[in-house]
Parts: sequence; structure tokens; C-alpha cells
Amino acid sequence: MNHALPFFRRLLPAATATLLALSLAGCVSTPSKPAAAQAADAAAAVFYPSLPNPPRIQYLTTLAGERDLAAQKGKFAEFILGNEGERHQLVQPYGVAVTGSKVYVADSRAPGLAVFDMAQRRFSLVAGVGGGRMKQPLNVRIDSDGMKYVTDGGREQVLVYDRDDRFVAAYGRQGQFKPIDLAIVGERLYVTDITHHQVHVLDKRSGRSLFTFGQAGSEIGELFHPTNVALGTDGDLYVVETGNYRVQRFTQEGKPVRTYGAVGSVPGSFARPKGIAIDREGRMYVGDAAFENVQIFDATGRILMDFGQAGEGAEGLSLPAGVTVSYEGIEAFRQFVAPGFKVEYLVLVASQFGPNKVDVFAFGSMNGMDYPAAAAAGPALAAR
Repeated sequence: MNHALPFFRRLLPAATATLLALSLAGCVSTPSKPAAAQAADAAAAVFYPSLPNPPRIQYLTTLAGERDLAAQKGKFAEFILGNEGERHQLVQPYGVAVTGSKVYVADSRAPGLAVFDMAQRRFSLVAGVGGGRMKQPLNVRIDSDGMKYVTDGGREQVLVYDRDDRFVAAYGRQGQFKPIDLAIVGERLYVTDITHHQVHVLDKRSGRSLFTFGQAGSEIGELFHPTNVALGTDGDLYVVETGNYRVQRFTQEGKPVRTYGAVGSVPGSFARPKGIAIDREGRMYVGDAAFENVQIFDATGRILMDFGQAGEGAEGLSLPAGVTVSYEGIEAFRQFVAPGFKVEYLVLVASQFGPNKVDVFAFGSMNGMDYPAAAAAGPALAAR
């Protein structure tokens, strides 16, 4: 693990919180408690920025294995039955996706998809059988019809499973690509290829190659070690270039639009970017495996804030790879939300190492606090 690079971040001054001021419609809050108990719960919660600043991100919980779903057992039952919850643990997750109350984690070392059913409190592993057996699953993307598309670096293919997790097809021939991530756009799959420094565009139904874009290099339109990709609210593709320390934006036909970020140790720069997710307002979340945090940018590319930190604490990140924004599954994590904090969506971050495998955060706002308009705020970020 590389901790040698300078580490700039958080915790942000009160002025920074104003950069993320947005209305939060359709939010979820926790059940009411006595005022004193609510205040104690809120004070114990981990927020970014920290209280008394108006918070935007709350750390909720960590998913590392079956034990995080099991009901608390008594000492006698544990003595008789053993600690069964320790049998199934994540090893080296890379990507994560949410559908309904289920969290799917691509575990590259298991190998397979670890499934956390938050409603039924059950853990299962989808490894595939026969032609659908996984070798090194890196990312999983779930379509609106429940179809799952898994990028498998070991097989160098995209594997397709149906809504019931049954194997359907494998896309890609030997040597065609080494897929890391993909984005589902209509009837197309946009697959990042870290070996050939390209994005492959496939027909979603047949896996037929439609076209590719990008080539090795650092100029606009060129790519170097593209890893993760996300679809923006503008319909464009945002590709993380780990080797070029930037995010590059393309149209769906592969025309370059612009780049975001550069190598460095100041806010808005990158050292080893990987995961990316974009919310409905166009805010871009980019995880950095070297800084071990997630930075948030607005739709223009302006840095807003960052969250997470290295270490083995409650919200510790260790070589974060996958970042996912989900408007589903909020109810499943309601019990962890601080009193008065209204949640708009979840942010899940997968770490490749350390005890915290998938950290679950929430984006929202605190009742009774002012969140001035973002346009009125300056770009205030304090270096650490």
C-alpha cells in the first residue's frame, strides 16, 4: 500500500459546505426520538464536513461479510453453534452495484459476486458454473431489467447473468480486451480496456463489437490505462484514466469533449484515480486509491469537497476502487442514519484492502441548518 504521496484533505471549513447546497426532494429521515437522544446520536455520527458545519455526507456502515447481516447472537448460542458469520467474508472487492435492497459486490479474489440481501438479512455468493464461472470479477453493472453485466479481468470477457443470477452469455474473444468496467447506455455497453487503452462499444444483446475509440497517449482523445467509466446526466461518458491521472469526457460516438484533473496533491488533482459515479445533479464522485478518499466535483469540474480517509477507523478506506451512487436501498440503511439527517442517495465505496471492504455513505442535509446557494460560495478548500 502506498501512503507516501502527500495527502491534502478535509475536514472542510464552514464555507466549503455552502458549495454543496442543493434542494433534497424525496428524502428519508430516521424515526423520532427524545431530543436529548437525537442530539447524542447526531454528535456520535461521522459527518463530512464535521459538525457544527452543515454536513453533506454521513458515514453509515461497512459491509465486509456475512456477519454484517446476521442478528446479534447470545454468548451461549455462539458457544453451541460457533461463529458461523465468519465463514463468508469479502476478500478483495473492486466494484459494487445496488438493485432494490440487494448490494452486489464484485470480489476479484473470491471470485464471484457477493450478494448482501439487506431485506432478508442473507449473504450469498454467485460464482457461476460451467461456462459462466468467474475468474476475476472486477465490476458489476445492473440494467433496469435486472440483467447483470460483469467485467472479468481473468477471463478477459464480459459475463452476462439474468435477474435470477443465472449465466446467459460471455462477450469477447481471446485477446480482444481486458475489461475493467462498463457503462450501460441504451442498447450499448461501453467497456474500458486497460490493455489496449481503448473503450469498446458492444451491442448489449449480442456482444457484437460496434466500434472502439481511444488509443495509447496523453493528448485529448487518447487514453492511458482507462479503468472505470460512468454515464453522465448529459448523456456523455466519463472515463477514468488511471495512467493519465485524469477523467476524460466523450460523446456516445467516442468524440472527446474535455478532461478533468491532473496529477498532483492539491484538491481537484489525482494520484491514482479509479472509481467514478455521477449523481442526478451531475455531481461527479472520483475515488483515488493513493489519496484514499473520494472527491466530489460539480458539473463544471469544480472541486466541492472530499470524504473518507485512510486507516482502520469506522470510515477508513484502503485502496478504494469502485464508487457507486444509488437512489435505491435507502430504507435498508435507515437504522444508521443520524437523527435529523435527510438522505437523498447512498454512496458506496469498495476498498481492495483493509478491514472495511464496502463503506456505505449517505448524501443529504441536516434539518435546521442553512445551506446557502452554491453559486454564492467561493471555492474554499483547506489543505491539511
